Amino acid sequence: MPTPNKAASVAELKDAFQSSNAAVLTEYRGLTVAQLKTLRRSLGENAQYAVVKNTLTKIAANEAGITALDEHFAGPTAVAFVTGDPVESAKALRDFAKENPNLIIKAGVLDGKALSADDIKKLADLESREVLLSKLAGAFKGKQSQAASLFQALPSKFVRTAEALRVKLAEQGGAE
Repeated sequence: MPTPNKAASVAELKDAFQSSNAAVLTEYRGLTVAQLKTLRRSLGENAQYAVVKNTLTKIAANEAGITALDEHFAGPTAVAFVTGDPVESAKALRDFAKENPNLIIKAGVLDGKALSADDIKKLADLESREVLLSKLAGAFKGKQSQAASLFQALPSKFVRTAEALRVKLAEQGGAE
């Protein structure tokens, strides 16, 4: 029979899985408390990094509808619950893992879809949401400029053609 503390932990973890749009499982074996503190700071305000018990976290994930991570709950596990931009958190985890090889990215979930460690690294290689949106806006602006130039070219070309035709008719009329 579960103790009230364990039931509360499962409920808290389940809520964390449901309220976050991404979660990344890591192995932190060999990291010091100071390194974990640095990692938490590097993740920023949009992610919460929690050292968890595998059994309780597996139960909470299953209750939240996430079963794809079951095989990764082995060894010392910590979860980064991401509520903001998952690309920024993936970059922070990747960069920290480069400097501290003891941090191993196991797997993750993004909007209910399971991600492998390689998928998370690919996610980290993407540009942030703001950069992608600004590039998209720039592309739309460029296309609008091209369309405006095209629409301006049609009347001016018509006017030049009509003027050339008028001049030609005037020359032909003057020659007769």
